[in-house]
Amino acid sequence: MFKLQANPIKNFRGLKSGFLYSLMVGLIPFICGSLQITSAHAAEPLKIGLVLPMTGPFSAYGKQIEHGARLYLAEHGDTFSGRKVELIIRDDTGVAPEISKRVAQEMVVNDKVELLAGFGLTPSAFAVAPIATQAKIPMIVMNAATSSITTQSNYILRVSHTLPQITAPIASWAAKNKIKRVFTLVADFGPGHDAENQFKKTFTALGGEIVGEVRTPVKNPDFAPFLQRIRDAKPEAVFLFVPPGDQTVAFMKGFVERGLDKANIRIIATGDLTEEDVLDSLGSGAAGIVNSLQYSEVHPSPENKAYVAAYYKSYPKDRPNYMSVSGYDGMQLIAKTLEKTGGQTGGDVFMAAAKGLSWVSPRGPISIDPQTRDIIQTIYIRKVQNVSGKWQNVEFESVPNFKDPGKEAN
Repeated sequence: MFKLQANPIKNFRGLKSGFLYSLMVGLIPFICGSLQITSAHAAEPLKIGLVLPMTGPFSAYGKQIEHGARLYLAEHGDTFSGRKVELIIRDDTGVAPEISKRVAQEMVVNDKVELLAGFGLTPSAFAVAPIATQAKIPMIVMNAATSSITTQSNYILRVSHTLPQITAPIASWAAKNKIKRVFTLVADFGPGHDAENQFKKTFTALGGEIVGEVRTPVKNPDFAPFLQRIRDAKPEAVFLFVPPGDQTVAFMKGFVERGLDKANIRIIATGDLTEEDVLDSLGSGAAGIVNSLQYSEVHPSPENKAYVAAYYKSYPKDRPNYMSVSGYDGMQLIAKTLEKTGGQTGGDVFMAAAKGLSWVSPRGPISIDPQTRDIIQTIYIRKVQNVSGKWQNVEFESVPNFKDPGKEAN
């Protein structure tokens, strides 16, 4: 009988010539295979935390971003690189940075999310950026548009747009189309400041004149006194940026009631002013408004036609807009990045893999700038027109592969 010795290595050597050794060697492939199968089955679900305004005056933002994200999962499967995706949504109510920060912290600590995403407004993104840095968790911005957001953390990526990125093209268009005198009206927060500064810089460099400017409160502004100032300044056009939704409707209503349209004052704007969620409410009052944005429901591409059809099938009571496409592309960014990392979400690995990614979105070709981690995309000049009984933003010019000029200036 074989006698076990105190030294396990000697025991193993003693087994070399025996039956037991042969048996162990023969079992190694089966043991390793079993471990691999167990490891694959043990893959943890991928928890993605969406910080969104789901209630309050900006709830349409959260709804559209969520719709786009869920539509991508419905179309492409809810498993990314072998990991089942679980969306965890928390409501930050809108312009409430302290709530955004709290819900993000709770998702990281309690829910163990591996990615943060969403962020309907700039104050939300600014508030959560330090959490992304401290936890080394990738943070995908799906709407907030102040240029400097991606500079707040090395773990931030953006798939939406920046205000300078969509403002410079409309300023160039105005100057090239013989609009010489413009009054600017913007909301008094980061995106509004970005829009105002970029419009003035681009427009005046091309020979235009700013004849007046005003910043309005972000919440519940009374546009009446501002509209009177615009009328008194007698500009050829007013450049407008306010948060899309109720404020857009209120401004347009006041614009017509005070006769600014009859005074031959045109409206030129960033395209969020006339996004699809509010076009039905604006009706004929928006006809002819020239604006610039990265997406239109009637963008003429096969990818967008498929997207619009799928959106209406899933959400027949809503219209797809640029926010829904950002939600969709945010999920696409995550899926493509995990293909490169083999399902790993560690901050440094994820960010390295995401830089430079490119794909064709419903909006057109897009990519992630490897230097700024911001989006490079085509910006379209559009005009509000009635198309088959529905008001639409019809594209008639484009600026391809356009980077954020706000960062180029820094």
